[in-house]
Amino acid sequence: MINNVILTGRLVREPLLKKTDNEVHYCVFTLAVQRNYRGKDGEIETDFVDVINWGAGSERCSEYLKKGNLAGVEGMITTYFSEKEGNKLKKYRIKARRVEFLEWPDK
Repeated sequence: MINNVILTGRLVREPLLKKTDNEVHYCVFTLAVQRNYRGKDGEIETDFVDVINWGAGSERCSEYLKKGNLAGVEGMITTYFSEKEGNKLKKYRIKARRVEFLEWPDK
């Protein structure tokens, strides 16, 4: 089976660094990824894709990636479940194997 995704997009908000109960760091962020075609209204459509990055790379992502920065992500699609108002929701996100910083923030 093949489960491989490569995306390039801009961060929608600041990345969020968290850690598990076992002190393993992870970083979550959302990429706005434009499609290669226009919709019926002539506008370029955009997908908002959630990304999770585990381990040492997560700390670099939270330090160097900022809202609006262009980033490349290579990883795999994963699913998870959450609850909202008593309804069980199936959600998708990308588990990053590699994150490329395509723009550096102005300092």
